[in-house]
Amino acid sequence: MANLTTTYMGLQLKNPVVPSASPLSRKIDDIKLMEDAGAGAIVLYSLFEEQIEMDASQLGHLLDHGAQGLANATAYFPAANDYARTPQEYLDHVRRAKEAVDIPIIASLNGISRGGWTEYASKIEEAGADALELNIYFIPVKETLFAEDVETLYLDILQDVKEHVTIPVALKLSPFFSALTNFVDRLVAHGADGLVLFNRFYQPDIDVDDESVRSSVLFSTSFEMRLPLRWTAILHGQVNASLALTTGVHTAEDVIKAMLAGADVTMVCSVLLQKGIEQISEMVKDIHAWMDDKGYESLKALKGKLSLKSYVEPAAFERGSYMKLLNSYRP
Repeated sequence: MANLTTTYMGLQLKNPVVPSASPLSRKIDDIKLMEDAGAGAIVLYSLFEEQIEMDASQLGHLLDHGAQGLANATAYFPAANDYARTPQEYLDHVRRAKEAVDIPIIASLNGISRGGWTEYASKIEEAGADALELNIYFIPVKETLFAEDVETLYLDILQDVKEHVTIPVALKLSPFFSALTNFVDRLVAHGADGLVLFNRFYQPDIDVDDESVRSSVLFSTSFEMRLPLRWTAILHGQVNASLALTTGVHTAEDVIKAMLAGADVTMVCSVLLQKGIEQISEMVKDIHAWMDDKGYESLKALKGKLSLKSYVEPAAFERGSYMKLLNSYRP
């Protein structure tokens, strides 16, 4: 049987299927089920900056940057008792998760500013987390912000966190940076051990009947992984950091595509929420079957085989494929 072991930020994983941050990690029993189903590691749901710093000055900062200071913007922020756990309870959850399973536990911090909340990274490390994922969900709505300002925000938060921990730190990024390869290189220079491509933001919708803004959870599809697949293939071998592909990973075929592009791990969420935790074991089984059929003995033999660095037609990931497709289409 093929060897599915992989390395992510220095952590040895038995396979590349990693449940990403989601409500599934709120219960220890579900964390155990994910390990039993074959998960290589587990990313816990996020601890939010707003949970740690609920004082008026911090909330004012968030409103000014994220909602242009609208008077009714507070309606879109959860009340303190709406969060799954308090910050201390989150730390206790990290500790209990580590005691319950043998696979790596990756905690998640979600925030958008420099401040005391980043000090919680050290508390998370003390609680036993094997690594930390930074999820920075920032929407730059103010016209006075430049692209450099946004990138500096990410770099500053990363630097703050790295000053507080020794465990590996990954950045969960959006695809919306104007020069992603350069920015990623700067993140790695500031200490990023891993890059998670990409954050799938939940976008607001508009209800035309009552003329209001509505939010709802829409699950991903395998089609959506094409964007992170392309950038994983571009970045593989160019940056000295682990690569995790997320968004649209639903099947063993999706995982294999990610490995061929150069990912070290894939992170899954929607398919587990839709079809159950047992989908992990199905994916692992089907990866084994495909690799055995193709004659691959290990993931190392196929990882990055179709990346920009290795593929015989690198234009497939660049402008050439765009022109070829448009010119070849016939209505």
